[in-house]
Amino acid sequence: MKASTLTIATLLAAVSQSTMAAELDLKVTNLTQGIHFTPVLITAHDSEDKLFEVATEASTALQTMAEGGNIAQLVAQATAAGSDMASNPAEGLLAPTASAMTTLTTADGNEYLSLAAMMLPTNDGFVGLDSWKIPTEAGTYTVYLNAYDAGTEQNNELVVDGSGAPGTPGIPAAPGGNAGTGGAGLTSTDSNINIHIHPGNLGDDDLAAGKSDLSNTVHRWLNPVAKLTVTVK
Repeated sequence: MKASTLTIATLLAAVSQSTMAAELDLKVTNLTQGIHFTPVLITAHDSEDKLFEVATEASTALQTMAEGGNIAQLVAQATAAGSDMASNPAEGLLAPTASAMTTLTTADGNEYLSLAAMMLPTNDGFVGLDSWKIPTEAGTYTVYLNAYDAGTEQNNELVVDGSGAPGTPGIPAAPGGNAGTGGAGLTSTDSNINIHIHPGNLGDDDLAAGKSDLSNTVHRWLNPVAKLTVTVK
């Protein structure tokens, strides 16, 4: 009887520990040399509420973020699901090599951490973290983040004012001011409409014409594109 009671008590303690609230210090660092991140959204959530899921079609909320940098619909989605959020810690764009810090208190049951932000200049590229399990043991943890393609727009690599609305082709801005104009547009054979690892910007060396408005020496990258440092208190 005592052994049985001890076993039950141990299981209850384990369940309680796995779903308990957490106090987190978060630092996100842009590892690229020429790509800016639009306002970053970090959420702590349960196993059901995801900002995105690889190999599935992007939601309208994710498409809106990935093509135009607007996180409002993702914030509304996370709020409705009872997720905890740290929204726009950089208070605007997160520049190449820069970092932003924030804190996040999670509620019981919100055991997973996710992150999303559009990458500029890209058509529908975003830096992402999908459902990373928050450790229950205090300490500092490092997570490296990849760039994803939302699969909602062809990567024509043309900077077009006003193109940030979903379904409007083009890159809405190049915040570094180092993009060109007059590109003819890349011909893409990418038919993957699901969220997938971004193939990367190609660019070219002609910023007055050519196929791309992007520079092949400034706007290219290799994964990972960001680092998230999580301190569990």
